[in-house]
Amino acid sequence: MDIGIISDIHGDYRALEIVLERLDHQHHVDLILCAGDLVGRGPEQDRVVEMIRKRHIPTVRGNHDEWFYGLTPENSAFLKNLPLDWRGTYEGISLFMCHGKPGNNLWGLYRDHISDTLLNMMLGSLQADVLITGHTHVPLFARVQQGCVINPGSIYTFKSVRASSHTYGILHLPELTFDLYDINSQSLLPLSDSA
Repeated sequence: MDIGIISDIHGDYRALEIVLERLDHQHHVDLILCAGDLVGRGPEQDRVVEMIRKRHIPTVRGNHDEWFYGLTPENSAFLKNLPLDWRGTYEGISLFMCHGKPGNNLWGLYRDHISDTLLNMMLGSLQADVLITGHTHVPLFARVQQGCVINPGSIYTFKSVRASSHTYGILHLPELTFDLYDINSQSLLPLSDSA
């Protein structure tokens, strides 16, 4: 099973449209998950939330999703009701998704700040094989004994004070492998699974 993983769209509808088109028609994924921050900074925030709503894409609440930026009442209500954490099981693999780190959408996981021991403890306490995060805008794939931790990076392409990786990913189950793609070049990017 192939699962498309996106995060940190930040109101960039054009980038979201490109990624969803590729996930549907180029990669033919079975499911798409979003690790939050649908809004914030970008030019078409209502359209982004509307698309995620219409597509019924499981999404967690990012830190920016707690501010409603003058959205329609329906889109504001959607953001307000997004969960901090999400769980699912596919191909016998347990997934846990959050925006930053479990229970907190303001703090992220950076590979050079986390040990394999910590990641094993997190996955064990969550009773999950895969932890999906966002927030940092930095792609991450860490394979440890208990499973793996992934972050697809951010997909927005507009100029901002905060850097964007312009990336999305595909999680392959039950293999627990992860492919990272660049929005601008459509190329598969190298992604190490070690610190």
